[in-house]
Amino acid sequence: QVQLVESGGDMVQPGGSLRLSCAASGFTVSDYVMSWYRQAPGKAREWVAIITSVGNFESYTASVKGRFSISRDNAENTVYLQMNSLKSEDTAVYYCNANRPPGVDYWGQGTQVTVSS
Repeated sequence: QVQLVESGGDMVQPGGSLRLSCAASGFTVSDYVMSWYRQAPGKAREWVAIITSVGNFESYTASVKGRFSISRDNAENTVYLQMNSLKSEDTAVYYCNANRPPGVDYWGQGTQVTVSS
């Protein structure tokens, strides 16, 4: 059974750090393009970061570049999102996505990140 389970969300103060985890089962993350998305209240879901299956190419949306880092641990079959220098505008539910063309697309249930003083 395919499953993605996110964890690590919490409430932190501005400037703080969190590491989100996305544990996969039923498939191998190294064979998929893995991404993190987020959805803030009242807003559409937006793409945050990606790591490719070939070459481990990384890319980030402009608002998190230099603060967030995506990584993959193939032995643990898990993808991570290290988030530093958090801002209030980073508050959202964060989702993990696994994609392999054509047409294979898996989502996790999300984990809440709240940045507030």
